[in-house]
Amino acid sequence: MEAKLVERAGVPFEAIPAAGVHGVGLEQLPRNLGQLRRGYSASRRILRQFEPDVLFFTGGYVAAPMALAGWKIPTLLYVPDIEPGLALKTLARFADCIALTAEDSRKYFSPRAQTVLTGYPTRSGLSNWTRKDARKKLRLDDDLPVLLVFGGSKGARSINTAVLDNLPALLELAQVLHISGELDWPNVQTARQNLSKIPAARYHAFPYLHEEMGAALAAADLAVTRAGASTLGELPLFGLPAILVPYPHAWRYQKVNADYLAGRGAAVTIENAQLSKKIIPTVNDLFNNPAKMKSMHAAMKRLSHPQAAAQIGRQLLALAGERR
Repeated sequence: MEAKLVERAGVPFEAIPAAGVHGVGLEQLPRNLGQLRRGYSASRRILRQFEPDVLFFTGGYVAAPMALAGWKIPTLLYVPDIEPGLALKTLARFADCIALTAEDSRKYFSPRAQTVLTGYPTRSGLSNWTRKDARKKLRLDDDLPVLLVFGGSKGARSINTAVLDNLPALLELAQVLHISGELDWPNVQTARQNLSKIPAARYHAFPYLHEEMGAALAAADLAVTRAGASTLGELPLFGLPAILVPYPHAWRYQKVNADYLAGRGAAVTIENAQLSKKIIPTVNDLFNNPAKMKSMHAAMKRLSHPQAAAQIGRQLLALAGERR
């Protein structure tokens, strides 16, 4: 998926062999170490060809071979989630500067580390939508509330299931803008076909949105979503109140992200296993409490860093200038 997005932006893409070693069984470990060795060789080749002035990492084990191969080159490490993973903590040893999404991340690094708060970078043009234009683009009624449901680029099965199990009741409360991901799209199409005419008009489903994702965020009054790192940038950018459902099988990163937003009054959380049972009462309570929604909107907006990408860019240029 990342390769397609990079190529769509007109940026050259090179893949690096890599594999994780943390929590890997003894049978798989030798093969993964072999992958990392091949990744190191590939990284050295790329560095010889490209001759970069600066390296930029956002974590993940795929960055480890490049960090080792380019240890003499100035490096900026960006921490997307509130809590960095093991790979990020390891890469921090190679970093000349560490950019943070939130102040809460500083405690995970050495006091001697050079850290800078930038916020989470969002892509250019994402916020160019007005609420009115966004609703017109997506054919949404201006007079009805909009519930946006999405689970990341590939979707989230448990969120999709909870929505489809409760779809008629949800459509009594709001228009539902549902971005399901490709995997569950056939189930979504079946559910839509089984709706009668009036509730079907309130159900706006898509397998995936890219250019129109900004419209979806601008049009919504409330979101139901996972708590991946992008929620720390995109939801605050729009001041969009959220019901966060942390993915339970990704260590605790999403829970920490969700607790960060909820602890500041910008969101509420529901455990993954409880979503089907709690989604209706939670959505109903929020839509019937305008003061609460207004407070959540303001709290979410206060966490926004709309110039995050520019700040990261300035840090990279500064490091590149030092090398030159």
